Amino acid sequence: MKRNIRASLALVAAGALTLSACSSDDGVTESPTGATGGDFAGQTLTVMHYEGNDSAMGIAWNRAIEIFEEETGATVNLQLTSFEDLRTSAEQVFDSSDSPDVSEFNKGNATAGQLASIGVIQNLDDAYAEYGWGDLLSDSVATTAQYTEDGVMGSGSYYGVPNYGEFVFLYYNADLFAEHGIEVPTTIEDIEAASQTFLDAGITPFATSAQEYPMGQQWYQLVLSQADRSFVNAYQLYTDPVDWHGDAVTYATEKLDEWVKAGYISSTVTGMTAEDAGLEFINGRAPMFYSGSWWYGRLLSDVTTFEMGITNWPSTTLTPGSGGNMWVIPVESKQPELARIFIDITMRPEVQALLGESGGLPVAADTSDIQDPDAQALIALFNEVNARDGLAFYPDWPTPSFYGDLNGVLQGLVNGDFTPEQAQAELERYYEAHVAGVRD
Repeated sequence: MKRNIRASLALVAAGALTLSACSSDDGVTESPTGATGGDFAGQTLTVMHYEGNDSAMGIAWNRAIEIFEEETGATVNLQLTSFEDLRTSAEQVFDSSDSPDVSEFNKGNATAGQLASIGVIQNLDDAYAEYGWGDLLSDSVATTAQYTEDGVMGSGSYYGVPNYGEFVFLYYNADLFAEHGIEVPTTIEDIEAASQTFLDAGITPFATSAQEYPMGQQWYQLVLSQADRSFVNAYQLYTDPVDWHGDAVTYATEKLDEWVKAGYISSTVTGMTAEDAGLEFINGRAPMFYSGSWWYGRLLSDVTTFEMGITNWPSTTLTPGSGGNMWVIPVESKQPELARIFIDITMRPEVQALLGESGGLPVAADTSDIQDPDAQALIALFNEVNARDGLAFYPDWPTPSFYGDLNGVLQGLVNGDFTPEQAQAELERYYEAHVAGVRD
């Protein structure tokens, strides 16, 4: 397998991810509870998450489970679910007798913020004070862990603990690029020239999905390439009205429409899932895949027939990304103390370093503990985004239903049911139906 990842940027030494040394001299971090082997013997902690066993988070969290069971004497009941299933059922599951004790959950106003505002997940201010988790998180990562009484992120109380970072960037088939004489894109014009070259050779340039998230994030990246931080604050934090027919949104929607009509993006994406899109790239059928760092570990293992490259989207300061999905403790957790101990173990240097070595983006690791060149390439890319204060969160965060709303509108755009102007009007209607009430 070819694993020589060509990152287009050099490693940035001082990344805002806050990969800080936090271990003691002997490399062991003791729990503030003082729990030692057997203190909780006979008890069970139910942990829920939606990461694959071969993903960076899955590998690291499996190790955290081992440490937890060794040190506490308790047993972990691991329940695996899917992102989509938990996204749609969390309010009911977390507020029921079948609730897990601790769960991974999506961050943002529409998800964790919504559950925090209605009291379905627990306030963790006391735990942050006890364990010092706030000292391990950069400001941009901590933004997604705090919510107001109305569920708006960025201030208020802590309701979750992110222990990894994530962002979206361009994966590319370096062998196909070389075969067709294409350099790594450094401008949007380069992206379009490369796309035309591939199309002329009978190759659809982009693997994506309009049924699920990749295409929505690609649309948002195009918006961000024409926007600034004030737009992000207006869109995500409701600081000002969003101009849905202004230059940034219009550019993105028209550009996406152009690319579909040109054939750079296939019209079949309306029926494709994110998994389908990922497999198109893995199987070498599409040379470009714009998606998140959560794919990185899997692609390192599954891409076996070509050399894979990674690069940040060109011609932009802002990019989709944030602290990763968070550990939350549901209101119906039967073991909140054990849940806090488990979360703290996932923040330890040993587990954080393993997460980084496995292709993830740790928030509390010592950079000297991470030696793998593939891991270093990913962290280099992420640090470059953070160095320009580029994390701009995700397009579906502003409202509880905007993930489905955005996907549905983009499917309509691809199918020709909406013109770009009509698509923007639909998105404005969905957005304002929720946000106008929040502003009031």
